Amino acid sequence: MVFMGDRATLLETGRFVQRHARNAADEIIEAAGAVDAAVDTTAETDADTENETEVEARHRRAAERGDLASMSALGALLLRRGDLDGAEPYLRGATAEGDRAAANNLGVLLHQRGYAEEAAGWWRVAAVAGSAPAAHALGRHHRERGDEPAAEYWLRQAAEQGHALGAYALADLLEHRSDVGAERWLRAAAEQGHREAAYRLALALERRATETTRGPHDTGTRLRVPGTGALVPTGAGATAEGAAAVRPVGEPGGEPTEAEQWFRQAAARGHRRAALHLGAILEQRGELKEAGRWYLSSAKEGEAKAACALGFLLRDAGDEESAAVWWLRAAQDGDGNAANALGALHAARGEQQTAERWYRAAMDAGDVNGAYNLGLLCAAQDRIPQAEQWYRRAAYAGHREAANALAVLLLQAGDANGAEPWFSKAAEAGSVDAAFNLGILHAGRDDDRTALVWYERAAAAGHTEAALQVGIAALRDGDERTAERHLRCAAGGGSAEAAFRLASVLDARRPDPGPAVLGAPREEKTECEEWYERAAQQGHRRAQVRVGMLAAGRGDLAEADRWYREAAEAGSRNGAFNLGLLLAREGSEREAALWWTRAARAGHGRAALRLALLAARRGELTEGRRWCARAVELGPAEVAERAARLSEALHQELTA
Repeated sequence: MVFMGDRATLLETGRFVQRHARNAADEIIEAAGAVDAAVDTTAETDADTENETEVEARHRRAAERGDLASMSALGALLLRRGDLDGAEPYLRGATAEGDRAAANNLGVLLHQRGYAEEAAGWWRVAAVAGSAPAAHALGRHHRERGDEPAAEYWLRQAAEQGHALGAYALADLLEHRSDVGAERWLRAAAEQGHREAAYRLALALERRATETTRGPHDTGTRLRVPGTGALVPTGAGATAEGAAAVRPVGEPGGEPTEAEQWFRQAAARGHRRAALHLGAILEQRGELKEAGRWYLSSAKEGEAKAACALGFLLRDAGDEESAAVWWLRAAQDGDGNAANALGALHAARGEQQTAERWYRAAMDAGDVNGAYNLGLLCAAQDRIPQAEQWYRRAAYAGHREAANALAVLLLQAGDANGAEPWFSKAAEAGSVDAAFNLGILHAGRDDDRTALVWYERAAAAGHTEAALQVGIAALRDGDERTAERHLRCAAGGGSAEAAFRLASVLDARRPDPGPAVLGAPREEKTECEEWYERAAQQGHRRAQVRVGMLAAGRGDLAEADRWYREAAEAGSRNGAFNLGLLLAREGSEREAALWWTRAARAGHGRAALRLALLAARRGELTEGRRWCARAVELGPAEVAERAARLSEALHQELTA
């Protein structure tokens, strides 16, 4: 998915920008009556130029005969062209005859020459006569001089006459004063086609909708921060996250909001920031193709953030090369986020020096993620002093994950007292990992109460390992309902240990199934067995043994063998013992002895007793006594007692 435009499109975009610049200068020039339709100063073709020449000649002839309308129109035409000397006599002549458009345009001419007060005088004359453009110009003149009451009066005069620029300027003045009436005039200007008014109206509507959804005091930035599940700064994808941290984010939803409709109108009129916002909204909604078109439109107009966002869209579509092109363009225009993205791209390719250069560029552009990512890069290369330096720089600038990473480094260096304030600062700023790490820190000091407070805080924010710790604490306190709730959260987040413990809680509630009945239909798997299996599939050895036991209880010996064997090969002594039992029942006593030997050497007393019994049956009495001694040593008590009796019997046999 590539949104690259061809050269013709770029040239057409350039012409549009040039025309828009001229139109902006023309907006305060007022034409007389029907002249607006006759004069088109944006014309580009030879035919249009010839038509303009004919119009000028016609008005010039009529003006020389004293025609008032032609004098005013000719003055406006020459003023638009920039011929101030040629325009002035015609405008003064028409003004002397009472033409309000000429009076307004004479004010424009004088303002361009630097005679602001004289210009204001003529604008006043025209405004009193009912000229909306003159009222607008006069209002802006007063605002520039700090006379807001006079500015509001004249801008309101222009706005109430339906003048789009007057309505927008009035809205800007009212918004500056936090007056609720600003939105009304933004809407009035937007409805008349004013693109900046449409953009600002959309922003106001979006801001109000956000405050309604999130509350007026919720101003936190939405950053995706990967949880780690361990005492480490962030996961392997942290560099890319840092690069994408300030990516524009739209609101998910179905039907377009009113804000989106106004963003669309402003974007359609060439407003590049509106196109950026619209692209972000569409991307959030999953309409990636249209989002890409608006990002491209905005990026071509020079919006670096749009070029950066387009790069992310292309990267997500698998086109890294095109993404790099747009990130490069945005980074060269000073976008630190794009520089971070380039750094992450080169780091992933193993091009560490290039990555470091772009992270430094991001930092120079004022993006604190650059320093954080430099810290991650140095830490990955075991350049710990440099990593600490960059983490510290980012942390002092308020980067919460850098503060957490710095604290981890200090803790690993044995400076727990130095680490704690940085963990606290990061946690208070919203770092879920830091809250979890504070829990670990306090647990290491045997301060379980404080540790639990931080675990609960991290768990509430969705941290998987923190939810596991809260669940374990609740189990320890006998609060099974709270334990189950947190264990479900942790297990759903991918924690194998949480899945095993949740299964154990559910398993304890099950009634005793009783002995298996031959020929009875196989029972469906219970929820607890499903959780055991989920943990087992993630390599949890105790869960693998338990799944094997449940399968054996159902009579599914092949399934039991598979799980026992997987656990045993991973080092589980219980798995090895149970596998030995299964093999022995099937007549594979030699292989069973191999697994019992492995289990006994790992400290399994029952396996040692089984080996002793096996040796005794074979007549290997000395070997049997050796395994009896091992079983007595390992226990438990019941096994030790049986092993002692067997050892005594073997001794008597040997000495008989």
